Amino acid sequence: MGQCCAKGAVLSDQAPQSTSFSNNEAAPGRSNDNSSNNHQSAAKSPSWVPTTPVAGDSNNGSSYAASPFQSPLPHGVPPSPSPSGTPGRKFKWPLPPPSPAKPIMRMMRKKGQTKKTPKQGPIPEDEEGGGGGGGEESEVPLDKNFGYPKNIAAKYELGKEVGRGHFGHTCWAKGKKGELKGESVAVKVISKAKMTTAIAIEDVRREVKILKSLCGHKHMIRFHDAFEDGNNVYIVMELCEGGELLDRILSRDIVLFAEQRLNDIVGSAYYVAPEVLHRSYSVEADMWSVGVITYILLCGSRPFWARTESGIFRSVLRADPNFNDSPWPSVSAEAKDFVKRLLNKDHRKRMTAAQALSHPWIRSEAQEVPLDIFIFKTVKSYVRATPFRRAALKALSKGIPEDELVYLRAQFELLEPKDGHVSLDNFRAALTRNVTDAMKESRVIDILHVLEPLSYKKMGFEEFCAAAISTYQLEAHDGWDKIAKTAFDHFEQEGNRVISVQELALEMNLGPAAHSLLADCIRTSDGRLSFLGYTKFLRGVTIRSTNTRPR
Repeated sequence: MGQCCAKGAVLSDQAPQSTSFSNNEAAPGRSNDNSSNNHQSAAKSPSWVPTTPVAGDSNNGSSYAASPFQSPLPHGVPPSPSPSGTPGRKFKWPLPPPSPAKPIMRMMRKKGQTKKTPKQGPIPEDEEGGGGGGGEESEVPLDKNFGYPKNIAAKYELGKEVGRGHFGHTCWAKGKKGELKGESVAVKVISKAKMTTAIAIEDVRREVKILKSLCGHKHMIRFHDAFEDGNNVYIVMELCEGGELLDRILSRDIVLFAEQRLNDIVGSAYYVAPEVLHRSYSVEADMWSVGVITYILLCGSRPFWARTESGIFRSVLRADPNFNDSPWPSVSAEAKDFVKRLLNKDHRKRMTAAQALSHPWIRSEAQEVPLDIFIFKTVKSYVRATPFRRAALKALSKGIPEDELVYLRAQFELLEPKDGHVSLDNFRAALTRNVTDAMKESRVIDILHVLEPLSYKKMGFEEFCAAAISTYQLEAHDGWDKIAKTAFDHFEQEGNRVISVQELALEMNLGPAAHSLLADCIRTSDGRLSFLGYTKFLRGVTIRSTNTRPR
């Protein structure tokens, strides 16, 4: 870097030559003791002219100084004089070496650049083969020993393949001994080579565990046994030869999760809920899957379809199911309402399992509706709400349609009210009687601590309806406009009062930035909530979801 690679220059009466300097050499004319003489000689020298090499002269083979870099030109071909060179320079010696700042900065920039990871889109693609990424994680061996018997060949004779999935295939088999001797079964073969993460291994363990726990249900496929060897895991199940879901065979993959938000994409693409693709979901995703199954059983086609898995995911996020083509015009209004309220992209507006069992399309007087965990959550919110919000919810309960009251009455009776009222003891006793493993793993027990205020008061059915309803679910109802109008009329008579924008924002847990959004919620005539303000107050307003851009 200390060498000079500038063009050489000669006096008109001198032979052309080129000069180079190393880092440890002092350039002639640059020393302190003869600097003045050099300046004087430079001033007296005639104009400098670029020279061209003379053929056959080794000393004048190039007009350029020696360079550590190889010339890109062929041997003996000199570079052309730079048209941007300074004409008529008055200096005897070439220009000083270029500043090392630029090469150093270039080197630092190149060194500081890191390889950018590919941008993760909102729609996940096929991740097969990407689970066993490199680095330190790949060095940690995975325990792929499940503890299952390893003698499947002694009990079953495997036959031809009858189906193939993402992580394995299913083949026909015949029992050799035991209770299934001579019977045909289906064996799902899951390759251990594709279990590249600890999560994938745990998924297989959980699948076998769930199949065992559901074994014996008359509407579920029968599970027989599980085996393994060094390469595969074998799950022996009942052989269903009638077809698949489009042939009226339900999927066994739809199971309830624990009461917690999950963040992994699992399940078939056709049944996956929108919130699963956003990697934050809970039991509401199962109700979406029930809606997809019901849609297919009613019309014989899938509500969301594309040629690729990523295309299906895009359809789930953006498209709406088709209820116009045949046979939907001939399907009952109650059946369509059932499917629509399950295939709502907003998981807060979806029916729960208990609400679906209370729906007029499938409701049965002989079947008891189970206790809904959702009731405990809504009552908890009601107890912690302000008096103004409780008044708004009480008014909303006045407009509840009859089909919704059936569900609320069933839940109220499960609490075993005394003299038409319930208290904290009723909630605690009902939870003890109907507790499940999912409830134990969730934080439902902790909700009872929030309901402590009910220890000092009793709640009748009318107030219970106000505490148990969900504004989001009522919004998904076909008669929401009528429900909201009826509720607002009651609110005008009983609960509406003068309120300022600041107080309304405080009631809705919003900051000063939301005051402009709430200005149209209060009537200028009397300072009370308008119909628009009432619905916003029930639903809630977030600045992020509000589009304030002009159209």
